[in-house]
Amino acid sequence: MHEIALEDFDALAIPGGFEEAGFYDDAFSEAFQQVIRHFNEHKKPIATICVASLALGHSGILQNKMATTYNHPTSKRLGQLQSYGAEVINERIVRTEHIITSSNPGTAFDVAFHLLEMLTSTPNTLKVKELMGFK
Repeated sequence: MHEIALEDFDALAIPGGFEEAGFYDDAFSEAFQQVIRHFNEHKKPIATICVASLALGHSGILQNKMATTYNHPTSKRLGQLQSYGAEVINERIVRTEHIITSSNPGTAFDVAFHLLEMLTSTPNTLKVKELMGFK
């Protein structure tokens, strides 16, 4: 990671993952937590899919901010996100300032389009959606 110049990146996109595959070990590692804090300190867009928002919560950047995470009725993840001090909103996608969080893997395209709009413009995002067959 020391070879990566974080200043060269405009945004951070974090996919979710499975506990059994070591997702939380990686996402909660101090090295990755520093990456998250760097993007937050510079107010660069941070987009997460599903449980990836828990990495943001673990880093402390969601304290008193609206966010969501995996919301299946049998899941403990909304409670886990709340334990990090986030104001949990049970919606598909929650955008607070430069941070996008989402509730499940099915939101991936919508999150990508939100991120594209933040990085470019609404007209560009609409054009890309149309070219991709989403509109």
